[in-house]
Amino acid sequence: MQAKTATPSQLVQGYEVVIGFETHAQLSTQSKIFSRAATAFGAEPNTQACAVDLALPGTLPVMNKGAVERAIEFGLAVGSHVAERSIFARKNYFYPDLPKGYQISQFEIPVVQGGEVSFFLGDEKKTVRLVRAHLEEDAGKSLHEEFHGQTGIDLNRAGTPLLEIVTEPDIRSSAEAVAYAKELHKIVTWIGICDGNMQEGSFRCDANVSVRKPGQPLGTRREIKNLNSFKFMQQAIDYEVRWQIEQIEDGHAIQQATVLFNPDTGETRAMRTKEDAADYRYFPDPDLPPLCISKQWIEQVRWQMAELPRVMATRFVADYGLPEYDATQLTQSKAIAAYFEATAKACGQAKLASNWIMGELARRLNTEDRAIEAAPVQPAQLAAVIVRIVDNTISNNAAKQVFDALWTGDGSDVDAIIEAKGLKQMNDTGALEAIVDEVIAANAKNVAEFKAGNEKALNALVGQIMKASKGKANPQQVNELLRAKLA
Repeated sequence: MQAKTATPSQLVQGYEVVIGFETHAQLSTQSKIFSRAATAFGAEPNTQACAVDLALPGTLPVMNKGAVERAIEFGLAVGSHVAERSIFARKNYFYPDLPKGYQISQFEIPVVQGGEVSFFLGDEKKTVRLVRAHLEEDAGKSLHEEFHGQTGIDLNRAGTPLLEIVTEPDIRSSAEAVAYAKELHKIVTWIGICDGNMQEGSFRCDANVSVRKPGQPLGTRREIKNLNSFKFMQQAIDYEVRWQIEQIEDGHAIQQATVLFNPDTGETRAMRTKEDAADYRYFPDPDLPPLCISKQWIEQVRWQMAELPRVMATRFVADYGLPEYDATQLTQSKAIAAYFEATAKACGQAKLASNWIMGELARRLNTEDRAIEAAPVQPAQLAAVIVRIVDNTISNNAAKQVFDALWTGDGSDVDAIIEAKGLKQMNDTGALEAIVDEVIAANAKNVAEFKAGNEKALNALVGQIMKASKGKANPQQVNELLRAKLA
Protein backbone atom coordinates (compact mmCIF):
# COMPACT_ATOMS: atom_id res chain seq x y z
CA MET A 1 0.00 0.00 0.00
CA GLN A 2 1.10 3.56 -0.62
CA ALA A 3 1.59 5.93 2.27
CA LYS A 4 -0.89 8.74 2.65
CA THR A 5 0.19 12.26 1.66
CA ALA A 6 0.22 15.22 4.00
CA THR A 7 -1.79 18.42 3.64
CA PRO A 8 0.12 21.73 3.41
CA SER A 9 -0.72 22.47 7.06
CA GLN A 10 1.04 19.25 8.10
CA LEU A 11 4.39 20.14 6.51
CA VAL A 12 7.33 21.00 8.77
CA GLN A 13 9.77 23.44 7.16
CA GLY A 14 8.57 22.21 3.76
CA TYR A 15 9.03 18.53 4.68
CA GLU A 16 6.38 15.86 5.07
CA VAL A 17 6.63 13.79 8.25
CA VAL A 18 5.99 10.06 7.82
CA ILE A 19 5.46 7.88 10.89
CA GLY A 20 4.66 4.22 11.32
CA PHE A 21 4.10 2.51 14.65
CA GLU A 22 5.04 -0.83 16.17
CA THR A 23 3.38 -1.43 19.52
CA HIS A 24 4.07 -4.31 21.88
CA ALA A 25 1.01 -5.07 24.00
CA GLN A 26 1.69 -7.53 26.80
CA LEU A 27 -1.19 -9.99 26.84
CA SER A 28 -3.10 -10.44 30.09
CA THR A 29 -2.49 -14.17 30.54
CA GLN A 30 -1.47 -15.59 33.90
CA SER A 31 1.31 -17.67 32.35
CA LYS A 32 3.82 -17.20 29.55
CA ILE A 33 3.23 -17.79 25.90
CA PHE A 34 5.13 -21.11 25.63
CA SER A 35 5.48 -22.20 29.28
CA ARG A 36 3.57 -22.30 32.55
CA ALA A 37 5.81 -19.78 34.31
CA ALA A 38 3.98 -16.80 35.85
CA THR A 39 3.89 -13.33 34.30
CA ALA A 40 3.22 -11.26 37.46
CA PHE A 41 5.08 -7.93 37.58
CA GLY A 42 7.56 -7.10 40.32
CA ALA A 43 8.77 -10.56 41.36
CA GLU A 44 12.33 -11.05 42.57
CA PRO A 45 14.73 -11.39 39.60
CA ASN A 46 14.84 -14.82 37.94
CA THR A 47 12.10 -16.32 40.12
CA GLN A 48 9.61 -16.58 37.24
CA ALA A 49 11.78 -18.23 34.61
CA CYS A 50 11.35 -21.96 34.11
CA ALA A 51 13.37 -24.50 32.11
CA VAL A 52 11.50 -23.64 28.89
CA ASP A 53 12.18 -19.90 29.33
CA LEU A 54 15.85 -20.63 30.01
CA ALA A 55 16.07 -22.80 26.86
CA LEU A 56 17.55 -25.73 28.74
CA PRO A 57 18.30 -28.79 26.57
CA GLY A 58 15.33 -31.05 25.92
CA THR A 59 12.64 -28.44 26.60
CA LEU A 60 9.90 -27.72 24.07
CA PRO A 61 7.50 -24.76 23.76
CA VAL A 62 3.74 -25.32 24.13
CA MET A 63 1.34 -22.66 22.83
CA ASN A 64 -0.77 -20.75 25.37
CA LYS A 65 -4.41 -20.90 24.24
CA GLY A 66 -5.28 -17.75 26.17
CA ALA A 67 -2.72 -15.75 24.21
CA VAL A 68 -4.25 -16.91 20.93
CA GLU A 69 -7.75 -15.97 22.08
CA ARG A 70 -6.55 -12.48 22.98
CA ALA A 71 -5.02 -12.09 19.52
CA ILE A 72 -8.34 -13.13 17.99
CA GLU A 73 -10.16 -10.57 20.16
CA PHE A 74 -7.87 -7.81 18.96
CA GLY A 75 -8.34 -8.81 15.32
CA LEU A 76 -12.12 -8.69 15.73
CA ALA A 77 -11.92 -5.34 17.54
CA VAL A 78 -10.09 -3.57 14.69
CA GLY A 79 -11.79 -5.27 11.74
CA SER A 80 -8.82 -7.44 10.77
CA HIS A 81 -8.69 -10.81 9.06
CA VAL A 82 -7.89 -13.53 11.60
CA ALA A 83 -5.81 -16.12 9.77
CA GLU A 84 -7.08 -19.66 10.05
CA ARG A 85 -3.47 -20.83 9.68
CA SER A 86 -0.39 -18.91 10.79
CA ILE A 87 3.26 -19.83 11.32
CA PHE A 88 5.77 -19.24 14.11
CA ALA A 89 9.34 -18.38 13.15
CA ARG A 90 12.69 -18.03 14.85
CA LYS A 91 14.08 -14.49 14.79
CA ASN A 92 17.79 -14.97 15.30
CA TYR A 93 19.94 -12.43 17.10
CA PHE A 94 22.35 -12.43 20.01
CA TYR A 95 21.64 -10.44 23.14
CA PRO A 96 22.53 -11.35 26.74
CA ASP A 97 18.90 -11.42 27.92
CA LEU A 98 17.75 -13.75 25.12
CA PRO A 99 18.61 -17.23 26.44
CA LYS A 100 17.84 -19.22 23.28
CA GLY A 101 19.76 -16.93 20.95
CA TYR A 102 16.53 -16.41 19.01
CA GLN A 103 13.06 -15.06 19.66
CA ILE A 104 9.94 -17.02 18.72
CA SER A 105 7.80 -14.66 16.67
CA GLN A 106 5.71 -14.66 13.49
CA PHE A 107 7.03 -13.42 10.18
CA GLU A 108 5.54 -14.36 6.82
CA ILE A 109 2.07 -15.42 8.02
CA PRO A 110 0.87 -13.51 11.13
CA VAL A 111 -2.27 -14.38 13.04
CA VAL A 112 -3.91 -10.97 12.53
CA GLN A 113 -3.79 -9.32 9.10
CA GLY A 114 -4.96 -5.84 8.10
CA GLY A 115 -7.54 -3.78 9.99
CA GLU A 116 -7.63 -0.12 10.98
CA VAL A 117 -7.81 2.22 13.95
CA SER A 118 -9.92 5.39 13.72
CA PHE A 119 -9.82 8.34 16.12
CA PHE A 120 -10.43 12.09 16.31
CA LEU A 121 -7.68 14.70 16.26
CA GLY A 122 -9.59 17.74 17.41
CA ASP A 123 -12.83 17.41 15.48
CA GLU A 124 -11.19 15.77 12.44
CA LYS A 125 -11.56 12.02 12.05
CA LYS A 126 -8.37 10.12 11.19
CA THR A 127 -7.82 6.49 10.24
CA VAL A 128 -4.56 4.54 10.47
CA ARG A 129 -4.32 1.27 8.55
CA LEU A 130 -2.80 -1.75 10.25
CA VAL A 131 -0.43 -4.11 8.43
CA ARG A 132 -0.57 -6.93 10.95
CA ALA A 133 -0.53 -8.02 14.57
CA HIS A 134 1.54 -11.05 15.44
CA LEU A 135 2.19 -13.14 18.53
CA GLU A 136 5.69 -13.37 19.97
CA GLU A 137 7.61 -13.83 23.20
CA ASP A 138 9.37 -11.08 25.12
CA ALA A 139 13.06 -11.16 26.00
CA GLY A 140 14.50 -10.78 29.49
CA LYS A 141 15.88 -7.55 30.89
CA SER A 142 19.44 -6.29 31.34
CA LEU A 143 20.05 -4.32 34.53
CA HIS A 144 23.02 -1.96 34.46
CA GLU A 145 22.71 0.61 37.23
CA GLU A 146 22.61 -1.67 40.27
CA PHE A 147 25.76 -3.70 39.70
CA HIS A 148 28.64 -1.20 39.93
CA GLY A 149 29.85 -1.35 36.36
CA GLN A 150 28.58 -4.86 35.67
CA THR A 151 25.35 -5.99 34.05
CA GLY A 152 22.77 -8.26 35.68
CA ILE A 153 20.26 -10.31 33.71
CA ASP A 154 16.67 -10.79 34.91
CA LEU A 155 14.85 -13.45 32.87
CA ASN A 156 11.45 -13.02 34.51
CA ARG A 157 10.09 -11.35 31.35
CA ALA A 158 11.56 -13.97 29.00
CA GLY A 159 8.66 -15.72 27.33
CA THR A 160 6.03 -13.16 28.36
CA PRO A 161 3.32 -13.11 25.65
CA LEU A 162 3.25 -10.07 23.38
CA LEU A 163 1.06 -8.95 20.52
CA GLU A 164 3.09 -6.73 18.19
CA ILE A 165 0.78 -4.35 16.30
CA VAL A 166 2.25 -2.78 13.16
CA THR A 167 0.79 0.13 11.17
CA GLU A 168 1.18 1.41 7.65
CA PRO A 169 3.21 4.68 7.51
CA ASP A 170 -0.02 6.71 7.67
CA ILE A 171 0.73 9.11 10.53
CA ARG A 172 1.74 12.67 9.65
CA SER A 173 2.54 14.47 12.92
CA SER A 174 3.51 13.86 16.52
CA ALA A 175 0.03 14.93 17.65
CA GLU A 176 -1.53 12.38 15.31
CA ALA A 177 0.90 9.73 16.60
CA VAL A 178 -0.14 10.36 20.20
CA ALA A 179 -3.84 10.31 19.28
CA TYR A 180 -3.35 6.97 17.50
CA ALA A 181 -1.42 5.49 20.44
CA LYS A 182 -4.09 6.61 22.90
CA GLU A 183 -6.83 5.07 20.77
CA LEU A 184 -4.93 1.79 20.47
CA HIS A 185 -4.33 1.84 24.23
CA LYS A 186 -8.07 2.34 24.75
CA ILE A 187 -8.92 -0.62 22.52
CA VAL A 188 -6.58 -3.15 24.13
CA THR A 189 -7.57 -2.15 27.67
CA TRP A 190 -11.29 -1.97 26.79
CA ILE A 191 -11.36 -5.56 25.52
CA GLY A 192 -9.15 -6.65 28.42
CA ILE A 193 -6.28 -8.23 26.48
CA CYS A 194 -3.67 -5.89 28.04
CA ASP A 195 -3.61 -3.86 31.26
CA GLY A 196 -2.01 -0.95 29.37
CA ASN A 197 0.46 -0.08 32.14
CA MET A 198 3.14 1.85 30.27
CA GLN A 199 5.38 2.32 33.32
CA GLU A 200 5.58 -1.46 33.83
CA GLY A 201 6.25 -2.09 30.13
CA SER A 202 2.88 -3.63 29.32
CA PHE A 203 2.28 -1.20 26.45
CA ARG A 204 5.46 -0.17 24.63
CA CYS A 205 5.52 1.90 21.45
CA ASP A 206 8.23 2.19 18.80
CA ALA A 207 7.87 5.03 16.28
CA ASN A 208 9.48 4.76 12.84
CA VAL A 209 10.10 8.36 11.78
CA SER A 210 11.25 9.74 8.44
CA VAL A 211 10.87 12.96 6.47
CA ARG A 212 10.65 13.71 2.77
CA LYS A 213 9.76 16.49 0.38
CA PRO A 214 6.13 16.16 -0.76
CA GLY A 215 5.79 13.75 -3.66
CA GLN A 216 9.22 12.20 -3.13
CA PRO A 217 9.84 8.53 -2.20
CA LEU A 218 9.78 7.62 1.47
CA GLY A 219 12.84 8.79 3.37
CA THR A 220 15.17 6.67 5.49
CA ARG A 221 13.52 5.93 8.80
CA ARG A 222 14.92 5.90 12.31
CA GLU A 223 13.11 3.86 14.94
CA ILE A 224 12.54 5.45 18.35
CA LYS A 225 12.35 2.50 20.76
CA ASN A 226 10.35 1.90 23.94
CA LEU A 227 8.34 5.10 24.27
CA ASN A 228 6.57 4.56 27.58
CA SER A 229 4.53 7.75 27.97
CA PHE A 230 2.38 9.80 25.61
CA LYS A 231 4.15 13.00 26.68
CA PHE A 232 7.61 11.62 25.88
CA MET A 233 6.27 10.15 22.64
CA GLN A 234 5.36 13.59 21.31
CA GLN A 235 8.62 15.16 22.52
CA ALA A 236 10.73 12.39 21.00
CA ILE A 237 9.05 12.52 17.59
CA ASP A 238 9.24 16.34 17.46
CA TYR A 239 12.95 16.28 18.26
CA GLU A 240 13.66 13.49 15.77
CA VAL A 241 11.82 15.33 12.99
CA ARG A 242 13.79 18.53 13.63
CA TRP A 243 17.06 16.59 13.79
CA GLN A 244 16.44 14.76 10.49
CA ILE A 245 15.48 17.96 8.68
CA GLU A 246 18.62 19.72 9.97
CA GLN A 247 20.78 16.81 8.82
CA ILE A 248 19.28 16.80 5.33
CA GLU A 249 19.49 20.60 5.02
CA ASP A 250 23.18 20.39 6.01
CA GLY A 251 23.78 17.88 3.21
CA HIS A 252 24.00 14.72 5.34
CA ALA A 253 22.25 11.46 4.53
CA ILE A 254 20.06 9.85 7.17
CA GLN A 255 21.33 6.44 8.26
CA GLN A 256 18.77 3.82 9.26
CA ALA A 257 19.14 3.32 13.01
CA THR A 258 17.48 2.43 16.28
CA VAL A 259 17.44 5.39 18.65
CA LEU A 260 16.47 6.02 22.26
CA PHE A 261 14.83 9.14 23.71
CA ASN A 262 16.35 10.79 26.77
CA PRO A 263 13.59 12.68 28.61
CA ASP A 264 16.16 14.59 30.69
CA THR A 265 17.77 16.19 27.63
CA GLY A 266 14.76 15.98 25.31
CA GLU A 267 16.96 14.41 22.63
CA THR A 268 17.17 11.14 20.75
CA ARG A 269 20.49 9.31 20.36
CA ALA A 270 21.48 6.40 18.14
CA MET A 271 21.75 3.04 19.92
CA ARG A 272 22.66 0.80 16.98
CA THR A 273 22.27 0.56 13.24
CA LYS A 274 18.83 -0.75 12.33
CA GLU A 275 18.60 -4.33 11.18
CA ASP A 276 16.48 -5.47 8.24
CA ALA A 277 14.50 -8.72 8.15
CA ALA A 278 17.33 -10.52 6.35
CA ASP A 279 19.67 -9.82 9.27
CA TYR A 280 17.48 -11.90 11.57
CA ARG A 281 17.63 -15.03 9.36
CA TYR A 282 13.98 -15.91 9.96
CA PHE A 283 12.97 -19.53 9.43
CA PRO A 284 9.93 -21.55 10.61
CA ASP A 285 10.27 -22.83 14.16
CA PRO A 286 10.55 -26.63 13.90
CA ASP A 287 9.30 -27.11 17.47
CA LEU A 288 5.94 -25.43 16.87
CA PRO A 289 3.30 -26.67 14.41
CA PRO A 290 1.24 -24.15 12.40
CA LEU A 291 -1.32 -22.31 14.52
CA CYS A 292 -4.75 -23.35 13.24
CA ILE A 293 -7.81 -21.32 14.23
CA SER A 294 -11.22 -22.60 13.20
CA LYS A 295 -14.08 -20.34 12.17
CA GLN A 296 -16.05 -21.79 15.06
CA TRP A 297 -13.37 -20.66 17.51
CA ILE A 298 -13.39 -17.15 16.04
CA GLU A 299 -17.18 -16.94 16.33
CA GLN A 300 -17.06 -18.24 19.90
CA VAL A 301 -14.59 -15.47 20.83
CA ARG A 302 -16.74 -12.89 19.02
CA TRP A 303 -19.84 -14.01 20.95
CA GLN A 304 -18.02 -13.75 24.30
CA MET A 305 -16.64 -10.25 23.68
CA ALA A 306 -18.14 -7.17 25.31
CA GLU A 307 -19.59 -4.42 23.11
CA LEU A 308 -16.66 -2.74 21.33
CA PRO A 309 -16.09 1.02 21.67
CA ARG A 310 -16.66 1.68 17.95
CA VAL A 311 -19.87 -0.37 18.05
CA MET A 312 -21.02 1.43 21.17
CA ALA A 313 -20.23 4.81 19.59
CA THR A 314 -22.33 3.89 16.56
CA ARG A 315 -25.17 2.89 18.90
CA PHE A 316 -24.90 6.20 20.77
CA VAL A 317 -25.34 8.02 17.46
CA ALA A 318 -28.32 5.86 16.45
CA ASP A 319 -30.09 5.55 19.81
CA TYR A 320 -29.34 8.92 21.40
CA GLY A 321 -28.94 11.14 18.35
CA LEU A 322 -25.43 12.22 19.36
CA PRO A 323 -22.90 13.65 16.89
CA GLU A 324 -20.16 11.17 15.99
CA TYR A 325 -17.58 13.30 17.80
CA ASP A 326 -19.54 13.17 21.07
CA ALA A 327 -20.10 9.43 20.74
CA THR A 328 -16.38 8.84 20.21
CA GLN A 329 -15.37 10.93 23.21
CA LEU A 330 -17.93 9.23 25.46
CA THR A 331 -16.56 5.80 24.59
CA GLN A 332 -12.98 6.56 25.62
CA SER A 333 -13.49 4.16 28.51
CA LYS A 334 -16.17 1.82 29.76
CA ALA A 335 -16.59 3.95 32.88
CA ILE A 336 -17.27 7.14 30.90
CA ALA A 337 -19.70 5.32 28.62
CA ALA A 338 -21.56 3.84 31.58
CA TYR A 339 -21.74 7.26 33.29
CA PHE A 340 -23.21 8.81 30.15
CA GLU A 341 -25.80 6.09 29.60
CA ALA A 342 -26.96 6.23 33.21
CA THR A 343 -27.27 10.02 33.05
CA ALA A 344 -28.99 10.09 29.66
CA LYS A 345 -31.54 7.44 30.65
CA ALA A 346 -32.32 9.23 33.92
CA CYS A 347 -32.90 12.68 32.40
CA GLY A 348 -33.99 11.86 28.83
CA GLN A 349 -31.68 14.58 27.47
CA ALA A 350 -28.76 12.78 25.84
CA LYS A 351 -27.13 15.79 24.18
CA LEU A 352 -27.26 17.87 27.37
CA ALA A 353 -25.85 14.92 29.30
CA SER A 354 -23.04 14.64 26.75
CA ASN A 355 -22.30 18.38 26.96
CA TRP A 356 -22.08 18.29 30.77
CA ILE A 357 -19.92 15.17 30.87
CA MET A 358 -17.49 16.40 28.20
CA GLY A 359 -17.58 19.93 29.63
CA GLU A 360 -17.99 20.67 33.33
CA LEU A 361 -17.47 17.12 34.58
CA ALA A 362 -14.36 16.54 32.45
CA ARG A 363 -12.93 19.90 33.51
CA ARG A 364 -13.32 19.07 37.19
CA LEU A 365 -11.86 15.59 36.78
CA ASN A 366 -8.83 16.93 34.87
CA THR A 367 -8.22 19.73 37.38
CA GLU A 368 -8.21 17.32 40.30
CA ASP A 369 -6.60 14.43 38.37
CA ARG A 370 -9.47 12.08 39.19
CA ALA A 371 -10.85 9.14 37.28
CA ILE A 372 -14.56 9.31 36.50
CA GLU A 373 -15.13 6.39 38.89
CA ALA A 374 -14.09 8.78 41.69
CA ALA A 375 -16.38 11.66 40.63
CA PRO A 376 -18.31 13.02 43.67
CA VAL A 377 -21.35 13.74 41.45
CA GLN A 378 -23.26 10.59 40.55
CA PRO A 379 -25.12 10.14 37.24
CA ALA A 380 -28.52 10.40 38.97
CA GLN A 381 -27.51 13.74 40.50
CA LEU A 382 -26.26 15.17 37.21
CA ALA A 383 -29.47 13.97 35.56
CA ALA A 384 -31.49 15.82 38.21
CA VAL A 385 -29.56 19.03 37.48
CA ILE A 386 -30.25 18.66 33.75
CA VAL A 387 -33.98 18.06 34.40
CA ARG A 388 -34.15 21.32 36.34
CA ILE A 389 -32.47 23.18 33.48
CA VAL A 390 -34.91 21.76 30.95
CA ASP A 391 -38.01 22.58 33.01
CA ASN A 392 -36.71 26.15 33.49
CA THR A 393 -36.40 25.81 37.27
CA ILE A 394 -32.77 27.03 37.07
CA SER A 395 -30.55 28.74 34.53
CA ASN A 396 -27.30 27.29 33.18
CA ASN A 397 -25.31 29.53 35.50
CA ALA A 398 -27.36 28.43 38.49
CA ALA A 399 -26.92 24.80 37.38
CA LYS A 400 -23.14 25.23 37.65
CA GLN A 401 -23.61 26.46 41.24
CA VAL A 402 -25.70 23.38 42.01
CA PHE A 403 -23.09 21.14 40.41
CA ASP A 404 -20.37 22.82 42.48
CA ALA A 405 -22.33 22.18 45.67
CA LEU A 406 -22.76 18.51 44.75
CA TRP A 407 -19.05 18.24 43.93
CA THR A 408 -17.86 19.77 47.20
CA GLY A 409 -20.38 17.87 49.31
CA ASP A 410 -22.40 20.97 50.21
CA GLY A 411 -25.63 19.03 49.78
CA SER A 412 -26.66 15.92 47.92
CA ASP A 413 -30.25 16.64 46.86
CA VAL A 414 -30.53 18.90 43.82
CA ASP A 415 -33.91 20.44 44.71
CA ALA A 416 -32.81 21.09 48.29
CA ILE A 417 -29.66 22.88 47.06
CA ILE A 418 -31.71 25.00 44.66
CA GLU A 419 -34.09 25.98 47.48
CA ALA A 420 -31.37 26.65 50.03
CA LYS A 421 -29.35 28.85 47.68
CA GLY A 422 -32.37 30.63 46.21
CA LEU A 423 -31.46 29.65 42.65
CA LYS A 424 -34.94 29.22 41.20
CA GLN A 425 -35.56 31.21 38.05
CA MET A 426 -38.24 33.87 38.07
CA ASN A 427 -41.17 32.29 36.27
CA ASP A 428 -43.75 34.86 37.34
CA THR A 429 -44.44 36.61 34.03
CA GLY A 430 -46.05 39.61 35.71
CA ALA A 431 -43.10 40.27 38.00
CA LEU A 432 -40.66 39.83 35.15
CA GLU A 433 -42.61 42.18 32.90
CA ALA A 434 -42.47 44.84 35.60
CA ILE A 435 -38.66 44.58 35.74
CA VAL A 436 -38.42 44.69 31.93
CA ASP A 437 -40.58 47.83 31.81
CA GLU A 438 -38.42 49.52 34.46
CA VAL A 439 -35.20 48.73 32.60
CA ILE A 440 -36.62 49.94 29.28
CA ALA A 441 -37.72 53.19 30.87
CA ALA A 442 -34.32 53.74 32.52
CA ASN A 443 -32.22 52.96 29.42
CA ALA A 444 -33.61 55.11 26.63
CA LYS A 445 -30.23 55.30 24.85
CA ASN A 446 -29.88 51.50 24.58
CA VAL A 447 -33.49 51.22 23.45
CA ALA A 448 -32.91 53.76 20.69
CA GLU A 449 -29.70 52.03 19.57
CA PHE A 450 -31.46 48.66 19.39
CA LYS A 451 -34.32 50.11 17.38
CA ALA A 452 -31.70 51.61 15.04
CA GLY A 453 -30.38 48.11 14.36
CA ASN A 454 -27.65 47.68 16.98
CA GLU A 455 -28.15 44.13 18.31
CA LYS A 456 -25.49 44.60 20.99
CA ALA A 457 -27.70 47.16 22.69
CA LEU A 458 -30.19 44.39 23.45
CA ASN A 459 -27.49 42.49 25.33
CA ALA A 460 -26.93 45.52 27.53
CA LEU A 461 -30.63 45.62 28.36
CA VAL A 462 -30.66 41.88 29.10
CA GLY A 463 -27.72 42.39 31.45
CA GLN A 464 -29.57 45.13 33.34
CA ILE A 465 -32.64 42.92 33.70
CA MET A 466 -30.60 39.96 34.97
CA LYS A 467 -28.94 42.25 37.49
CA ALA A 468 -32.27 43.63 38.67
CA SER A 469 -33.68 40.10 39.05
CA LYS A 470 -30.54 38.99 40.93
CA GLY A 471 -29.84 36.48 38.18
CA LYS A 472 -33.18 34.70 38.61
CA ALA A 473 -34.79 35.78 35.36
CA ASN A 474 -34.92 33.28 32.50
CA PRO A 475 -32.59 34.76 29.84
CA GLN A 476 -34.60 33.29 26.98
CA GLN A 477 -37.83 34.67 28.40
CA VAL A 478 -36.15 38.06 28.93
CA ASN A 479 -35.04 38.14 25.30
CA GLU A 480 -38.53 37.28 24.07
CA LEU A 481 -40.19 39.92 26.27
CA LEU A 482 -37.73 42.63 25.27
CA ARG A 483 -38.09 41.96 21.57
CA ALA A 484 -41.89 41.92 21.86
CA LYS A 485 -41.96 45.22 23.75
CA LEU A 486 -39.40 46.94 21.47
CA ALA A 487 -40.88 45.73 18.18
